[in-house]
Amino acid sequence: MTDHAPARERVWRAKFARLFDFGGPAAAPDGEDDAQYRRVEELIMGGPRRYTRAQLIAESGLDHDMAVAMWRSLGFAEVGDDEVVFTAGDRAALRQLEQLREAGLIPADVQDAVARSVGQAMAGLADWQIEMLYQLVDYGHRGVSEREMLRIAERVIPLLENMQSYVWRRHVAAAATRLLATMPGESDTRTLAVGFADLVGFTRATRRLSPAELTALIEDFQDIAADVVASCRGRVVKTVGDEVLFVADGAHDGAEIALELVERLAESSTLPRLRIGLAVGEVVTRFGDVYGEAVNIAARLTTHARPGRILVDRNLAAALEHDSRFELSTRRPLAVRGYRHLQQWELARSDS
Repeated sequence: MTDHAPARERVWRAKFARLFDFGGPAAAPDGEDDAQYRRVEELIMGGPRRYTRAQLIAESGLDHDMAVAMWRSLGFAEVGDDEVVFTAGDRAALRQLEQLREAGLIPADVQDAVARSVGQAMAGLADWQIEMLYQLVDYGHRGVSEREMLRIAERVIPLLENMQSYVWRRHVAAAATRLLATMPGESDTRTLAVGFADLVGFTRATRRLSPAELTALIEDFQDIAADVVASCRGRVVKTVGDEVLFVADGAHDGAEIALELVERLAESSTLPRLRIGLAVGEVVTRFGDVYGEAVNIAARLTTHARPGRILVDRNLAAALEHDSRFELSTRRPLAVRGYRHLQQWELARSDS
């Protein structure tokens, strides 16, 4: 007997994705489903489509090219000037954007970069939330109808929005505390411990694992990384599949994060081993990302670390030299792109 479950799931997933895809001008499907598609759009956007892009731009007084560039930077699908796709919420957001610009909080020379950073962060969050909602209703497998699924969405989406706002405020408070500790004029440049944690053999694992198994592996790794980094007073800058970039204010916290990560993954029966590169130096922090020589060095060290090992640079080794909790072993200098004589030490936890 032929198993049609995978094909059926693809159909339901496509239908679910279409139901929640309102990033562009595509019309809702014709027929009896039309009202439900419109209903979920209005639920998410806070109201029906009322305005064209030309109307919003004319009302706001913004330059047309600048408004279009901002829309694209936010990651939204392209729309024509005369297509009615915008809501009262879009209108209010445009007014708020202009108020921020008038207050000088979004300088003209960085507005595209700000929009791009916000758009990328929100797009990733939205994809995750819709996937979670899909899994919540187990669409197409437990007999959940579109109408029932929409009722679930009506309850869940406001809760997600409120939780999102709460988490954002907590992170803003923490970021403000860190910023106030810096000297005036130095907010973009700080001395941090920077680490890259990379799963060993991830490419091979992608070839032998099913999509569900691969998803579980990545989620387990990222869950452990988030837990360890936060508990050791660090911050996850970003995750890219099998790699996590993290920072800490001090060398000791950075070292503890690296050691704890290696130890936690070594205890796992399902996750590959980890390798980590760690460096300390002055970095530029901009729009949630970090740049600078310490970032480059940490990346180079990660590439050359053996499974289950941690390599650190000269600055971090010097900061830990007299700390009895850590053990440092000198390794032969590396000749890598950009560094002909990159000094390295292997970091381990002291037995004493």
